[in-house]
Amino acid sequence: MKKVLMVLTSHDKLGNTGRKTGFWLEELAAPYYTFKDAGVEVVLASPLGGQPPLDPKSNEPSFQTDLTRRFENDAAATAQLATTVRLDAINQADFDTVFYPGGHGPLWDLAEDKNSITLIESFLAANKPVALVCHAPGVLRHVKTPAGRPLVEGKQVTGFTNTEEEAVGLTNVVPFLVEDVLKANGGVYSQGADWASYVVSDGLLITGQNPASSSAAAALLLKYSF
Repeated sequence: MKKVLMVLTSHDKLGNTGRKTGFWLEELAAPYYTFKDAGVEVVLASPLGGQPPLDPKSNEPSFQTDLTRRFENDAAATAQLATTVRLDAINQADFDTVFYPGGHGPLWDLAEDKNSITLIESFLAANKPVALVCHAPGVLRHVKTPAGRPLVEGKQVTGFTNTEEEAVGLTNVVPFLVEDVLKANGGVYSQGADWASYVVSDGLLITGQNPASSSAAAALLLKYSF
């Protein structure tokens, strides 16, 4: 059976606001079922292992979808989420591809996590595609090519826009803005309308702009992988 790794954040503090953050539920649930319904085995991992923190805002009624409700009512899925594998125990060779859901959490931990950086580099070196959605393209911040250049340099990329970050009022809370970092690293950044599905691919790299892009990014990853 084909296997996909999904990497979630372990970070739950929203800067100095006193509020909680974590992963965004739709960005886990929509790809999760894109993969599962295609008969692909899914393994969930996070830097600390165990139960990763859910951004509580992503489970408010206005952000719930049929797929988030399906996930919440799926005993096997919620049990799997409660027991994510520690990232340092993951071997790229065991998987066909990797998907990074967003949420604000990854900007604090996964973007700086040496295991995550090495993992992405090893997937690409093995000619396996990588997909990242919403804030997760920020995880590419320190990822390098074999020549030591920024991975996104000269590549078509997208990610959570500055205007979307402004709309949620967190421009001055996050450690960096995804759009700015992708551009600063030489990425050829483009975007669709705020909050609309927009996915870009370049070689083995697939990036999605926001939560609405999760399903399309996962579907493209499936097409590239299998």
